[in-house]
Amino acid sequence: MVSNHQRKPDWLKIDLKVNENYRELKKMMRGKTLHTVCEEAKCPNIFECWATHRTATFMILGDICTRACRFCAVKTGLPTELDQQEPERVAEAVEQMKLKHAVITSVARDDLKDGGAQIFAATIEAVRKRNPLTSVEVLIPDFQGNWDALQVVMDQRPDILNHNIETVRRRSDRVRSKAKYHRSLELLQKAKEMQPDIPTKSSIMIGVGEEWHEILETMDDLRQVDCNIMTIGQYLQPTKKHLKLEKYYTPEEFHQLREEGFKRGFDHVESGPLVRSSYHAHEQVKSAKNRAAAAQ
Repeated sequence: MVSNHQRKPDWLKIDLKVNENYRELKKMMRGKTLHTVCEEAKCPNIFECWATHRTATFMILGDICTRACRFCAVKTGLPTELDQQEPERVAEAVEQMKLKHAVITSVARDDLKDGGAQIFAATIEAVRKRNPLTSVEVLIPDFQGNWDALQVVMDQRPDILNHNIETVRRRSDRVRSKAKYHRSLELLQKAKEMQPDIPTKSSIMIGVGEEWHEILETMDDLRQVDCNIMTIGQYLQPTKKHLKLEKYYTPEEFHQLREEGFKRGFDHVESGPLVRSSYHAHEQVKSAKNRAAAAQ
């Protein structure tokens, strides 16, 4: 087990660049009362994405999650009421940022019958109306297995349907709150059945007590439901109250996992210590499309 006092390896050091782009995006988000998973989840890449690439992942449905996953830094508790104007504000922000690819995620809203699916759908529609050339990726919760809610999202035909399985089967109940490994696989499978031509994507974080062969088994499980894109990143413990970090993986090990993913037929694998689900999402889309086209 990694000691709480052990220094992070050199490859996890982050270059903090707070420039005008960063300040402008932060001001815009606050001005439009929008939330980003970049800030709420304490993403290590926020300075690179905001300052250099001018990209952000919008978090809709408020900033309070009804679940308390042991790895996640997002606030938990009783959510506020629904903000029906939020989709339009997200669309305005996408337009203002001149995004070619927009990523939209949310907290889990188990207090809502549809888990917030209608707001997801409305946000996709609003973004497309204002930004017809922008591709839209949604990173959705499991909707507690409500496949009618999933259908509402899929009917809007997002360019990428993303749902994170988060960890290996054996560790799932320990790491996640309420979410189930088999249900995440079923969601990805159902999404493919509803819209077979829409690429699906999932992510795991490693360093939470999994074994190497279990990571490979998770890859196999994702390919079994025809998941197209996979991202793999290092778990970093947000606070002392969160799930303990068990292991730091090396860049070489992440490279090995990337190769293992491609061997299994993923169209794109993003694997690295600082990789998160939406990291370089715009590049993932291009890479996956090119690889899929070449395979035809």
